[in-house]
Amino acid sequence: MRIPIRQKLFYSHFVAVVLVSGSIGTFFYKSAVTSLFQSLKARLQYSAGLLSRTLDATVLDSVDSAEDTSLPAYRDSLDLLREFQRANADIAFIYVMRREGDRVLFVLDSDTSSRQALPGQEYREAPTHLLRGFTEQAADDEVTRDPWGYFLSGYAPLKGGNGRYLVGIDMRADEVQRKFQTIRITGAFSLALSILLAYLFSVWLAARITRPIRVFVARSGEIASGVLGGTVEVKTGDELEELAQAFNTMTERLQASRLETEEAMGRLEEARGQLEVRVADRTASLTETNEKLQKEVEERTRAEEALAKAAMTDFLTGLANRPALLQLLEHEVERVMRSHRPFSLVLADLDHFKKVNDSLGHEAGDRVLVEVAQLLREGVRRQDVIARWGGDELLIFLPETASDGAEQLAQRLRVAVAATPLPFDGSMIAVTLSMGVSTLAQGMSITECVRQADVALYRAKSEGRDRVVVA
Repeated sequence: MRIPIRQKLFYSHFVAVVLVSGSIGTFFYKSAVTSLFQSLKARLQYSAGLLSRTLDATVLDSVDSAEDTSLPAYRDSLDLLREFQRANADIAFIYVMRREGDRVLFVLDSDTSSRQALPGQEYREAPTHLLRGFTEQAADDEVTRDPWGYFLSGYAPLKGGNGRYLVGIDMRADEVQRKFQTIRITGAFSLALSILLAYLFSVWLAARITRPIRVFVARSGEIASGVLGGTVEVKTGDELEELAQAFNTMTERLQASRLETEEAMGRLEEARGQLEVRVADRTASLTETNEKLQKEVEERTRAEEALAKAAMTDFLTGLANRPALLQLLEHEVERVMRSHRPFSLVLADLDHFKKVNDSLGHEAGDRVLVEVAQLLREGVRRQDVIARWGGDELLIFLPETASDGAEQLAQRLRVAVAATPLPFDGSMIAVTLSMGVSTLAQGMSITECVRQADVALYRAKSEGRDRVVVA
């Protein structure tokens, strides 16, 4: 199939420009989505923290059940929540919760509909980030679902609550999606504009190269028919213009020496040789350009592979990150359900890690995390996977391992860490681990298995730390 040079040049430049602009646009789109999500989380955490300082948990101790809704403490506090909600259009609900043992109960709910949660109503299957909100500011890492709908939420402990009260702020998922839709529309517009510019640039570049060629073709046809008068007008400022000048010189000489056939033929051969040299030079230049483009494509491919690996790895410890382990766990659940072979999870947390950061600085805290991660790597099997779950929490996935084996491994790791002081800045830092162990049972979800490990870890913390508790 015959394809004109103009089409070849157009397709090659168009594809190259689209690939470059598309890769850059994809990178900035993903960066914008990540930045927006982090901004929404930070805003929710900040708003929850700001509101938590205006409420006093001690005045809510008397609000225990639905019969207490007539109390002034309930009415005044609820009015404050609703006033804050009306001042922030993005907020769907604001609520206050109390923790009693393993139960999480509503105290206040700004909902004005018939679905309002009354004091004493239990909130079942509380997500991990909500539980963290009783002791520190926290926010969901993804949109969550509860009986009231889909939300992105932020939490903060209540003043004077001693870890028993939190205030939560919900942003509806449709509001979150609206913000992401704005980014997607902007990204699509940018991509369309990039494609249009690539098209225009490719058309211009192809025409700039092929237009002089068509002039040469037309003039050559005239010469072949015996018309020697006339010149080729090419103003490109490159080798094609030089070729046009040589071509015009050739025809002038041919016309002046038509009677001297042999001399004219000699000059024509000379001009033909010059033309072949220039064509060869141009071909070599195009070949070099093509090789450079190939190298750029290969480098871009390697960069994309490196970015994909970085997206699944914790930058500080070199361990797998939370999304990577969650993906693996979802796959393992399907395998376990088919083969009925167990696996276990060990959730580990550094004891008094905040004191290390406060007394020695975050550089020391980072060093401790890196050294502990290395100790855990050396203590597990090749098929085991360790991930940084969040902050100073590490989650260990143990395939083909029942509860007893998981507990034994956790005890070995705990003893190894406790027995290995970590050097930093001329001193030694002694650290210990509290660990919770859970084993996936038939019919159990990954979320429930992780939650049980988290509950066991909480027990290990409350029972004195530096210990292993099995769910």
